[in-house]
Amino acid sequence: MNTSKMTNFRWVICAMLFAALTVNYLDRQVLSLTWDEFIKPEFHWNENNYGTITAYFSLAYSVFMLFAGKFIDWMGSKKGYLWSIGVWSTGAVLHAFCGIITEHVVGLHTHTELLNATGDLAIMISTVSMFAFLGARIVLALGESASFPAAIKVTAEYFPKKDRAYSTALFNSGASIGALAAPLTIPLLAKAFGWEMAFVVIGALGYLWMGFWVFLYKKPKENSYVNAAELAYIEQDKEADAKITNVKVEKIEEEEEEKVPFWKCFKHRQTWAFAFGKFMTDGVWWFFLFWTPSYLFTEFGIKTTDGLGMALIFTLYAIVTVLSIFGGKLPTIFINKTGQNPYIARMRAMLIFAFFPLAVLFAQPLGVYSPWIPVVLIGIACAAHQAWSANLFSTIGDMFPKNVIASITGIGGMAGGLGSFFIQKSAGEIFVYSGATQLHFLGFVGKPAGYFIVFCFCAVAYLIGWIVMKSLVPKYKPIVEM
Repeated sequence: MNTSKMTNFRWVICAMLFAALTVNYLDRQVLSLTWDEFIKPEFHWNENNYGTITAYFSLAYSVFMLFAGKFIDWMGSKKGYLWSIGVWSTGAVLHAFCGIITEHVVGLHTHTELLNATGDLAIMISTVSMFAFLGARIVLALGESASFPAAIKVTAEYFPKKDRAYSTALFNSGASIGALAAPLTIPLLAKAFGWEMAFVVIGALGYLWMGFWVFLYKKPKENSYVNAAELAYIEQDKEADAKITNVKVEKIEEEEEEKVPFWKCFKHRQTWAFAFGKFMTDGVWWFFLFWTPSYLFTEFGIKTTDGLGMALIFTLYAIVTVLSIFGGKLPTIFINKTGQNPYIARMRAMLIFAFFPLAVLFAQPLGVYSPWIPVVLIGIACAAHQAWSANLFSTIGDMFPKNVIASITGIGGMAGGLGSFFIQKSAGEIFVYSGATQLHFLGFVGKPAGYFIVFCFCAVAYLIGWIVMKSLVPKYKPIVEM
């Protein structure tokens, strides 16, 4: 290998992380894009059934995340990620069998019999099917819980601090690309071959990814595709951190190899700051991911299989994809122009992004003119979330040694999952209640009033998260000894 010029294999690894997250978000979107039009009538669901499934998926995800990070630190990036995507792909495929399970339990044999059921039998079908989907969803949550801890750990292994937000934004844009591809593929698959086949086809993509990961991934020092120049670039932060902390580089390297008891992670304010930022904001992203198709159908009667429905969802995530990538680059611009340390630059960028979700306050009022207006405003808020999230994840690598990065990511993911649980469960109940009682809220009546209530919370969540994070960690100081 020619060592005179730096290799760029780290970007191949980034592309693999991007592909994994794309598959991840395709898997997540199958339910949200099929439940209202296909699954809801077959199993006699309402918004509360769907809200319960998404809420307890989030809760399971949060519980698993607490241990997933530790699992990745123990298992290592390569094997840990393989286990993660293997389990979540299996969970995705299992959704396809929920109809068979429901038919067997309630004693029916065909889709038509399920569809035509009434009274107590219909209630039984909705309950049994809800728990069947919830079981598959929990398997999906188990696998997905290890995805971000593994990805953030890999990013810290392959990128210096100044590039981590940008590389995280790039692979994190896989979420947007997955969500972008979903409305163009999943409804058409469901319409042509049945909703079950949509889960099977999309779930099987993860198994394909595993084959590439086995052959491509090794730690930078052990990877023959990484030459000495690229390795030096990747490890450039060790000297700078040694100066800040007055600790020798050799000591930092020793700390990065040591196993750290899980409880020690909770001793640091930095852990709580990251966790609170996730708690306040993850649920906002998941709310828009899970509920936007239903919102368009409820508010405007637009189905996901309609050309307009596909165009609206595609446009939303196109906005997210384009704008969120710049969000990961912004801290690097601040660092290069001002010489600020990564934490200060990141927090400055996150404050800017925290103001953009305020746009969703206007989604409902302006939606009376056209469905395109709320879609664009939601897209701006979601793009801000992805930019916020890329920088939030990067604060872990800024302040913690590599041997605990996955564990800290897992703790934050648990907090984010809990926040999402409360939003998803509350949203489902609010929508059913507001529709049944014709609730009035700021000029809106019924379910539109319910959506406006949730939108108001989503708008301010990021500013609250940033204020608390900054209060807990006002200045940058990397942690060397745990």
